[in-house]
Amino acid sequence: MINFNSIKTIFFDYDGCLHNSMYIYAPAFRKAYSYLVMQGLAQHRAWQANEISYWLGFNSQEMWKAFMPNLDESIRTKCSNIVRTEMKRLIDEGKPELYEGALEVLSYLKSKGYHLVFISNCRNYYRDSHTQLFNLNEYFEELACSEEYNFIPKHEILSIISARYPKNMVIVGDRMQDMEAGRKNNIYTIGCRYGFSQEGELENADLLIDSIKELKEYF
Repeated sequence: MINFNSIKTIFFDYDGCLHNSMYIYAPAFRKAYSYLVMQGLAQHRAWQANEISYWLGFNSQEMWKAFMPNLDESIRTKCSNIVRTEMKRLIDEGKPELYEGALEVLSYLKSKGYHLVFISNCRNYYRDSHTQLFNLNEYFEELACSEEYNFIPKHEILSIISARYPKNMVIVGDRMQDMEAGRKNNIYTIGCRYGFSQEGELENADLLIDSIKELKEYF
């Protein structure tokens, strides 16, 4: 069991942990898939939300290589750009929604003196636009995203940035990449069951929560 009294630094995943990204990712995914259908590269089908949410947590390069590995790289790049452009449009329209209590919890943890660090498999524009929309830099000492690190795996990014912060540490996230990052860096893991995890992804988490607000009960 985690000794919460010893924790000094908390790493937060973003999508599926603080941000309910389906409001902007699902429409963008469907738009990119429609492009593939129009190009004769995919069969028409109706994508369910739980099928789309599986790809949240992957960086864009990992996602398209795994989703349709036989696509030409130029087409994968085109689809990635469609997703990025559509998400940017929705962000500019103010469509993103954080989970209830997310900012309240971040404010509480900061007031308690914890070092808070954002770590996400996202692009710079995504981080920067959400930072502006939700004033994330008021809560986080650092906002790290995979594009800054040439899309290396999250556990490698965590290995680099964790050296800058005091131990002991915990990482909070909803996907296998977050649990892997914690395990490979000997950092406690908190799995968010309310996010987009698939069956079995969080089974080795040190702690499971059903709401971001539960963190106030432990810290």
